[in-house]
Amino acid sequence: MAETKVAKDQTKQSRPGDPDENYRQGVKPVDMKLEVALIGVSDVDRAKAFYENLGWRLDADFVISDDFRGIQMTPHNSEASIIFGKGVTTARPGSAGSLVLAVDDIDAARDDLIARGVDVSEVFHYAGGPFNNAVENPRVAGRDPQGRSYFSFASFEDPDGNSWLLQEIPTRLPGREWKKTRA
Repeated sequence: MAETKVAKDQTKQSRPGDPDENYRQGVKPVDMKLEVALIGVSDVDRAKAFYENLGWRLDADFVISDDFRGIQMTPHNSEASIIFGKGVTTARPGSAGSLVLAVDDIDAARDDLIARGVDVSEVFHYAGGPFNNAVENPRVAGRDPQGRSYFSFASFEDPDGNSWLLQEIPTRLPGREWKKTRA
């Protein structure tokens, strides 16, 4: 079985004002946060109802014209959101694949989604390690046999077929935790 290794630049987090050998001398990295993923949907109201049913927060629902309506929704306790609507993206409805939701407890997350009427896969792990679809029959039924963080998954789709992966991460790898930079 493959061993998980942490890249050198993941073991040390650079912050503005902190010297870091992984960056050019005198150039400090700028804080960047993944904020939004755009997804294509065919029926805006149906998609809105689906994500509201998941318990996601409605951040915005803007109707600008007959040709544009933008909806932003955020999973519970997430700092990143999704945006969908009419005239928002050229992405085909259902073309978003393997959007990942990190969860502390995959069984609890599955149970919650099932209680909300969502068709969720059984828990699985990847034969070749997380996200490794390069092997034949990459998904293996059941939790990661070694119980490792990052290695157990479940999946579901929204009504358009945009696919989501639940990834169980009870403990982050070293260097994968950011200090909060805002209040």
